Amino acid sequence: MIQTCDHVLPHGTTLRCRTAGVPGQPVLLFLHGFPEGAFIWDALLTHFSAPENGGFRCVAPNLRGFGKSSSPTEVTAYHARHLVQDIRALIAIESPDAPLACLVAHDWGGALAWSVASQHPDSMQRLMVLNAPHAGAFLRELREQAEQRRASDYMRFLRRADAPELLAEHDFRRAFGFFAQPDGQMPAWLTPELQARYRKHWSRGMQGACHYYGASPLFPPAPGDPDHLATLQLPASALRVDVPTLVLWGMSDPALRPGLLDGLEEWVPRLQIQHLRNTSHWVVHERPARVIDELEHFVQQQFSDDRLAA
Repeated sequence: MIQTCDHVLPHGTTLRCRTAGVPGQPVLLFLHGFPEGAFIWDALLTHFSAPENGGFRCVAPNLRGFGKSSSPTEVTAYHARHLVQDIRALIAIESPDAPLACLVAHDWGGALAWSVASQHPDSMQRLMVLNAPHAGAFLRELREQAEQRRASDYMRFLRRADAPELLAEHDFRRAFGFFAQPDGQMPAWLTPELQARYRKHWSRGMQGACHYYGASPLFPPAPGDPDHLATLQLPASALRVDVPTLVLWGMSDPALRPGLLDGLEEWVPRLQIQHLRNTSHWVVHERPARVIDELEHFVQQQFSDDRLAA
């Protein structure tokens, strides 16, 4: 059964979490993206907390700025170091005596997970990323590939001061537009029930969610503006991820082009990639059974490795 709880972190942030499974069991931690919420992981929480599927402790927070979690008003509160601090503190609460069995993350949650894995590799045994670019690859593609720059143009809109109000207009028409298919129609997985859940989630405010874009230096410059990407430097130490990593990538993602996978092993030497054909950005909604299957095999591999080591 899925429950909700508020984890008050030592530095003052509160994360509203959805949880399933017995505390003290190996932990799977799930991080959502924009404009999502913790509820996107419900099927995985139910599956992996069941004794016959590993009996994991499963935790899915609403990230800072989303839902009923703390939502600071200033954009500087969404710099990467603060977001990493949130997740590191949450891991310390939920898995104090052992690393996570796996950190699973999508979109902005995935961007955050790359950083946590790089800076705190001892906090997890495995990392699974779904359609979330590694910062090194994203910077390269934004600099060098016009296709990725065009695909990322929407980021400038979300950096605008009035973006939250515009997203909420006309019953969140623009917010739902992120889910639209190429023909403009809403996908079949976006049922009336799920639409109602998103409306309730978004009605708590979208300023914090938009601040993720405002706080990040990784966005395409507007035509005629100075190219800030040309001089942007990312420390090599902040890019390397040594934990075993599985990337699931919906190959029909209109915002994150497949070139983001090129050369990823340069930063992530223990890498596996699964290309999901005919799948867009919204992998968790579109292919829940595939995501469960891939995570199940990935975690089983982990425990097989542990038995061999013992």
